[in-house]
Amino acid sequence: MTVAAPHIERIDARAYQVPTPSPEADGTLSWDSTTLVVARVRAGGTDGLGWTYADFSCVPLIEGKLASAVAGKPVLDPPACWTAMQHAIRNLGRPGLVSCALSAVDIAIWDAAARLLDVPLSRLLGRVHDEVDVYGSGGFTSQDDDELVAQLDHWVREQRIPRVKIKIGESWGSAVARDIGRVRLARETIGDDAALYVDANGGYSVGRARRIADTLREFGVTWFEEPVSSDDLPGLAQLRTPDGPDIAAGEYGYDLPYFARMLPSVDCLQVDVTRCGGYTEWRRVAALAAAANREVSAHCAPNLSAHAAAATPNFRHIEWFADHDRIERELFYGGLDPSGGRVAPSMSTAGHGLRLHADAAAEYAVKEGR
Repeated sequence: MTVAAPHIERIDARAYQVPTPSPEADGTLSWDSTTLVVARVRAGGTDGLGWTYADFSCVPLIEGKLASAVAGKPVLDPPACWTAMQHAIRNLGRPGLVSCALSAVDIAIWDAAARLLDVPLSRLLGRVHDEVDVYGSGGFTSQDDDELVAQLDHWVREQRIPRVKIKIGESWGSAVARDIGRVRLARETIGDDAALYVDANGGYSVGRARRIADTLREFGVTWFEEPVSSDDLPGLAQLRTPDGPDIAAGEYGYDLPYFARMLPSVDCLQVDVTRCGGYTEWRRVAALAAAANREVSAHCAPNLSAHAAAATPNFRHIEWFADHDRIERELFYGGLDPSGGRVAPSMSTAGHGLRLHADAAAEYAVKEGR
């Protein structure tokens, strides 16, 4: 006798705007808050949770177009639900906020499915690693030297994370002397044994990025993220050299064709599970990268990324981003601890193991039109 799988009964979404401790900036953007959009899927008496870091406008999209696309579908078939949503958004356009909303719902469906099956999400996705590497990420250009040193010292000495990343490319690449000074300070602070990464957020021209790369090698920098705009694929490709640093990009990938176009231009492909289309699309992107002999690195959303990372053979590391780490520690129960430089998704908890701290989140709830 065949037992029918539980069907999706309801999907709702809420947005939360969380202020930063102080104004923050990278090479090409400044901000004073981060918006989190949480999707909740109800099926078989169980809730699944997913989220994206995007904008309130994802909320009506999730509760309208996406919810109607998967209503009544078996929750144990996440790829089928994803396909239904992909078809439903055809005329809306996939890249951008639509993909962020799709990602949040897909993550929630996978979480609900794992909870109903009473298995860890990383196992349902196909776990291949017991634990995965992380790197501390922040080092905003808005920080003064004392703030930068304190953050680096916290990661390397207090949390024992042997990989750290700071922002450069300040003011669209026009403050090179300060960029180099901060790289020097970072190396002096963390010592010779920790890996040092930099992220220009697309702030440099190709020529300027090539010149600063020579200096970065002197300080042992092994990861140069978005030295030029991620839309400049020829520029990224020109900056790849046998002696490094590795050129990385991909955080603004919203669909599979984007990643296919980018692969020949980077040494490591970045994927954001809360933007790319959720766990379902992540798996396809990781396979695409493997076929090109590339590793993938998780961009932000660390506690959600950990489960996809553990299920990806060609995986390098998770960006343990300061803003998202702070938000996920405050607003969710069950987060992972990056101390020691590695994390291991629980094998004793069903789903991804995270639950919204409703009382803490309520303070930051966004009202429509705010």
